[in-house]
Amino acid sequence: MQVIPGPRYVLTGFDGSPNSAVALRRAATEARERHARLDVVRVVPRAVGFARVPAAWLRLRGEVAGLLPRAQHVSTRLRIVRGDAAEQLTRLAARADVLVVGARVNSRHGAPLGGQTVPAILSGASCPVIICDDGAEPGTRTGGHAQDDTRRR
Repeated sequence: MQVIPGPRYVLTGFDGSPNSAVALRRAATEARERHARLDVVRVVPRAVGFARVPAAWLRLRGEVAGLLPRAQHVSTRLRIVRGDAAEQLTRLAARADVLVVGARVNSRHGAPLGGQTVPAILSGASCPVIICDDGAEPGTRTGGHAQDDTRRR
């Protein structure tokens, strides 16, 4: 009996922030190098009704198209899911080659990875996780300079 593996994919969460834009570009590079599909996910709160999901998807499509050059030739799938970002990204990454997320280097609350999402993903993801930041100091804007930290499970 021959076993046919499922499609290979690189997963990234995208919320429109500068850090998620850097993560999107890194995920596209990872997908191209791995000959895998790029899955871009926007997680919206559960309170967002189903009627707003198509508008969120169209907005996501426009943002991703503006950030990724067409010359990259990466097969891309866009998804809108409802719920907690850490839970949903961890769930969707179960079969991913790698999960790429954006995070602040420092946050005002003292969390070195900026909030609760990244630590929850690191503790729950079953695939390697790449953490990207935009390289900006808190309170400044940047042109997309990237730093990353790969955490392997």
